[in-house]
Amino acid sequence: MIDQGLIGKVYHVRAVYLQDWIMDPNFPLAWRLRKEIAGSGSHGDLNAHLIDTARFLVGEFDSVCATFETFIKERPVELEGGSLFAGKTSKEKAPATVDDAVISLARFKNGAIGTFEATRFAKGHNNANRIEVNGSKGSIIFDFERMNELEYFNDDDPADVRGFRTIPATLPSHPYMSAYWPPGHIIGYEHTFVNAAADFADAFAEGKMIKPDFEDGLRNQIVLDAMSKSGEKKTWVEVSDI
Repeated sequence: MIDQGLIGKVYHVRAVYLQDWIMDPNFPLAWRLRKEIAGSGSHGDLNAHLIDTARFLVGEFDSVCATFETFIKERPVELEGGSLFAGKTSKEKAPATVDDAVISLARFKNGAIGTFEATRFAKGHNNANRIEVNGSKGSIIFDFERMNELEYFNDDDPADVRGFRTIPATLPSHPYMSAYWPPGHIIGYEHTFVNAAADFADAFAEGKMIKPDFEDGLRNQIVLDAMSKSGEKKTWVEVSDI
């Protein structure tokens, strides 16, 4: 829809990824909270998804400015690691070495500006991954927790019915849906992996390169690194300098 010009020239991107699963100060120092293993906290774990989506929808980042915070500085030492989050703990505590939250500003090469917020300290939010793009003719909003829907505002609608409409993306005309159920039958998180595997297999069969690729992963990491350096220097950082 953006490529078709349905929202016009892009002005704003605002993206948030909100979770709350480590707000308990007694939550142990799991591997995700140790910089030597995880690399970073909410930044690399959550903000990476926002950056990748924004690059896909809007284009390349030009410069960024970010601030980081670790709200709980020490946590109980984990004695036995859990499969995903945490396991048994001891009474001993050790420093938490990753960020609990990051908020960043961004300028894109096409002139758009953006805000990005990733946190594990947003009480009441389990996995709120949401991105909104505003343009000269309209806006679109995607919420990961309502992944079968897209919100769309069209400024060309008659004034008496103008407003955000909810588009249920479950018709065979929508991407991937022809492979699944009748219209109105939603698909879930697991189907996104099936779709990715299908794209991968089709690329082999057709002898073509697939997107996203390793370059997209690298460019994502470069933006993450630029934001990290911005947080350290407390200043704007040009992405091209990384």
